[in-house]
Amino acid sequence: MIEVRRAAERHRGGDPETGTDSRHAFSFGPHYDPDNLRFGALIACNEERLAPGAGFAEHPHSHTEIVTWVTEGELTHRDSTGHTSVIRPGDVQHLSAAAGVRHSERNEGTVPLVFVQMWLAPLEPGGEPSYEVVRDLTEPYAVPGAGAVLSVLRPAAGERTALPDAPLLYVHVVRGEIRLAGDTLGPGDSARITDARGLEPAGVTEAEVLLWAMGGIASPA
Repeated sequence: MIEVRRAAERHRGGDPETGTDSRHAFSFGPHYDPDNLRFGALIACNEERLAPGAGFAEHPHSHTEIVTWVTEGELTHRDSTGHTSVIRPGDVQHLSAAAGVRHSERNEGTVPLVFVQMWLAPLEPGGEPSYEVVRDLTEPYAVPGAGAVLSVLRPAAGERTALPDAPLLYVHVVRGEIRLAGDTLGPGDSARITDARGLEPAGVTEAEVLLWAMGGIASPA
């Protein structure tokens, strides 16, 4: 089963006066939607846009695997465990909040910053926070704490890409367009796929796609 969700369906958040613009794929903060709480381990897929100098002040997280993919500009991350990093396009940042951590995210550059931040529920709560950055990601990135694997697909126009067979797949189009099982998906569109078998999306244009492969249930019981 494939459920397509369009970019226009995302909940809008942020504060234009502070230079922040957020677009949420799932129930988030004041935008509570009991029918859209999660898909497998994935509980948030936020498109964030920060103007130069804008950002999110230090705030807490716990029991969450936070994975960030920058598409434009540079993201400056600082956290309470002492890590400071600048994340650029092509890098994957993974903060495992575990029993608790605080962090801030800012655009300290001179051009707009655009990134996708994805939150996953851990298989087990608690533990010690951890942090990792993979520069210029080329291989699938596993988040074992959530039983999930992230891949970045970059099909050319007309090129087909085989998706893994998995209980759950989540497809998020970052840029360009793809054709998936009869539907054309563009920037910000997503597909939630249950019991994926033999799927081969094709690039309509050159595209960049984030793909999560997961086990488990599609939504809470």
